[in-house]
Amino acid sequence: MTATLSRSRRRPRIARHRRSKTMTKAVRYDEFGGTEVLRVDEVDLPVPGNGQVLVRVKAAGINPGEAAIRTGAMADIFPSTFPSGQGSDLAGIVAEVGAGVDRFAIGDEVIGFSERRAAQAELVLVDVDNLTPKPDSVSWEVAGGLYVAGVTAWRAVHSVQLDIGETIVVSAAAGGVGSLAVQLARRAGATVIGLASEPNHGWLRTHDVIPVAYGDGVIDRIKAAAPSGIDAFIDAYGDGYVEMALVLGVAAERIDTIADFAAAARYGVKTEPGTNGRPGAEVLAELAALIADGHLEVPIANVYPLTQVRQAYTELERRHTHGKIVLSP
Repeated sequence: MTATLSRSRRRPRIARHRRSKTMTKAVRYDEFGGTEVLRVDEVDLPVPGNGQVLVRVKAAGINPGEAAIRTGAMADIFPSTFPSGQGSDLAGIVAEVGAGVDRFAIGDEVIGFSERRAAQAELVLVDVDNLTPKPDSVSWEVAGGLYVAGVTAWRAVHSVQLDIGETIVVSAAAGGVGSLAVQLARRAGATVIGLASEPNHGWLRTHDVIPVAYGDGVIDRIKAAAPSGIDAFIDAYGDGYVEMALVLGVAAERIDTIADFAAAARYGVKTEPGTNGRPGAEVLAELAALIADGHLEVPIANVYPLTQVRQAYTELERRHTHGKIVLSP
């Protein structure tokens, strides 16, 4: 009791001390372009409003979609105002809470996401409904890179409505989304074929996934691995995999792509993200619990300091990483 009261009384002093700082660092860019437009700026310290939490970021994931937004390729879907921030995934420590927030207190460790494309920063404002507690056994790097890839993979697997014993193919099966999708599909009781480069086949096998190399002849290799046919397909890469799934005889409603929106519109297949369902923080909590219990692995390809955000995206945009790349402010 004494220790609890003492910790509670210290919290206001922590908040006042932190407010003595007026500036913080965040990733910014002023125009659409390549990695060269990215910089780390000194910005005004955010002030939490009603229902908001100020989080001191320990890790922030990066994602291919953010690179597409930055280049302007998705301007019709995600319009930008400049200067623009970047990033959704984050994990960190609660630094301050706004009015009406009673679920979290200063010092709590949390996982969450920014809907304002602002996660790649030292301090980020997050709506309280977009946060969930971080289990002690989940590392900062894993927690910080979980939201976009994890929730996208979860929704993609649910959208193709797998039954026990069915067979599914996942492209880019060792990437950020694909590496989680194959594990979630296995947990759903499916036989999973993962398309990936040879160096990633060992990892796939350790997760009971049948590895198949992509490239010339891939359709024949998939048919050999699944002589009874393919029931569902998750495309985490784009570049013709939707058409491949149709050639393999997969029904359009059992195909989900997170990368080829033009093909989705043309053939009527599903797309992720964008499926309505459980709130993101609720799914995030479920995924974090699976990781904490050892039932789900999030491979970390690399960790960069915030100041090396350009190098981090350069590696990401080569599209050959195994798992997630994370920034560490």
